[in-house]
Amino acid sequence: MVTLAEVAQHAGVSASTVSYVLSGKRSISATTRQRVEESIRELGYHPNAGARALASNRSNIIALMIPLRTDIYVPVMMEIAVAVATTARTHGYDVLLLTGEEGPDAVRRVTGSGLADAMILMDVQLDDERLPLLRGTDQPSALIGLPADPSGLTCVDLDFRAAGALCLGHLAALGHRDIAVIGEAPAVYERHTGFAERTLDGLRGRARELGLRLLHRPCEGGYDAMAVTLARIFDERPGTTGFVVQNESAVEPLLALLRQQGRAVPEDVSVVAICPDQVATQASVRLTSVAVPAQEMGRRAVEHLVAKLDGRGDDGVVLLAPELTVRASTGPAPTAP
Repeated sequence: MVTLAEVAQHAGVSASTVSYVLSGKRSISATTRQRVEESIRELGYHPNAGARALASNRSNIIALMIPLRTDIYVPVMMEIAVAVATTARTHGYDVLLLTGEEGPDAVRRVTGSGLADAMILMDVQLDDERLPLLRGTDQPSALIGLPADPSGLTCVDLDFRAAGALCLGHLAALGHRDIAVIGEAPAVYERHTGFAERTLDGLRGRARELGLRLLHRPCEGGYDAMAVTLARIFDERPGTTGFVVQNESAVEPLLALLRQQGRAVPEDVSVVAICPDQVATQASVRLTSVAVPAQEMGRRAVEHLVAKLDGRGDDGVVLLAPELTVRASTGPAPTAP
């Protein structure tokens, strides 16, 4: 292990000068700074994390709370997590990943132990029980998600309410009047998870404005659950010609079942999804979709959090505008025989 003293000797300066270059606590001439930085690179010196934390009262770690539940689409969560880790690293922070369903206990553990300088919360519910603890601590935090009351918080998310309205407006413009929504697993709505509830809000509001008949059915995903859900939909609303899907695990089973029933997409039935582009483009029918901008959400959350850590940021809500890409799964509603 290369020591700070060895760096100082190699650069021809004092150990305290090397320390000041690393910490930025004192102004050092450009020539001296360059000489020290060259010695650090040549010798491969890495400051001791523990000593650096003690000296600066910072851990240079951001805690990312991402409960990995069986009823969520893990690839999206992991894409956000990778974006958080990559962006954090560019700002000199490492990421501590907390994947358990501890809720407030995890927040208490991070704020009370000094494990991290700040935290990012995912899987945010409308009335999230972690939020009072966040509001009661001085430790900076950010949410990837939007609760019912975002006051005093920093939130970054897709505008899911607008996304739902956008999907419905697209189908309505094609002449579809009976539309079914295949939603997330029932437990997601039972927890009042923000993104699912807000999407449903946008769908229902737009349906009222346009005079559409809307039916929402949660679905566990997978072929068997989708078969039961689809049968219920056509039993209740046999005239359904449009589907909005917010459940990545249900996409391919839905398309397969429609084919088996002799319902062509998009000639007989149109399907629009709220999902990652990869899911939409790799489906057996390329889906018209509103993309979930996972990487952008992760990057924005970290940048807002780092600004708060540096004393430059304020609390507030950032909602990313949804964009709908038309592909092969939507077309004009079939005319009545």
